[in-house]
Amino acid sequence: MIDRAGLAAFLRNRREALQPEDIGLRRGPRRRTSGLRREEVAARCNMSADYYARLEQERGTHPSEQMIAAIAQGLHLSLDERDHLFRLAGHTPPSRGAISEHVSPGLARIFDRLHDTPAEIVTELGETLRQTPLGVALTGDAARYTGPARSLGYRWFTDPASRALYEPADHEVLGRMFASGLREALTRRGPGSRAARYTELLLARSEEFRRLWDAQEVGIRPKEVKRYVHPSIGALELQCQTLLDPDQHHFLLVYTATPGTESYEKLQLLSVVGAAAPTG
Repeated sequence: MIDRAGLAAFLRNRREALQPEDIGLRRGPRRRTSGLRREEVAARCNMSADYYARLEQERGTHPSEQMIAAIAQGLHLSLDERDHLFRLAGHTPPSRGAISEHVSPGLARIFDRLHDTPAEIVTELGETLRQTPLGVALTGDAARYTGPARSLGYRWFTDPASRALYEPADHEVLGRMFASGLREALTRRGPGSRAARYTELLLARSEEFRRLWDAQEVGIRPKEVKRYVHPSIGALELQCQTLLDPDQHHFLLVYTATPGTESYEKLQLLSVVGAAAPTG
């Protein structure tokens, strides 16, 4: 059963504890609110301010698991706090670890400060959890995919269009990298895991994947420089810096270019051409 009073009190407490700077917002000189405003939290959670306000006022409909997950993410809750929030709302907390999609507060705080940089948070299977606007402009909106297609490695072997963004000369090594990464994830997670399901599907659907899988390669890592062929601004060479959350096994990927290079200048154009972002 939902604990409306407990839920309301907990939401108010966590909202007031979270400061604008924590989510990449500037604190205006006339700001008097302690912590975040309700409308700021609602905007981060993709819900109406009225709906969120009703939860803090012990009113409204019973929030769904999806709503509670969005609020937990928007408020930068830890896993323990997230689980507590789910129980207050009358739901069973989601699983932790490899299949969890809850981004840790530390990783979220860093991500929220990357307004002017292409960046994304991905799972060990290449499923994008969050993207900055410039990240969407660079590689397209990965959030629109569902099911196994959420994984870039899965799309690589099942959807030829997914390769158009990448330098053709790199396709072979990228395929080897995706197969190697999936093999490592399968070994780590075991039978019955999502990695096992993706492996089974790809072995049935892709001759190329079967060839690479039979090679038994592990440890194939990305090159230091990623080469893209963007449909609007052409060839790009970007460095990809990676930060790992070992508990959730999520990766924050940040893409940069060397100042003074042609790729650096092109990267500045991404905010202009964002509406024409790749769709592959």
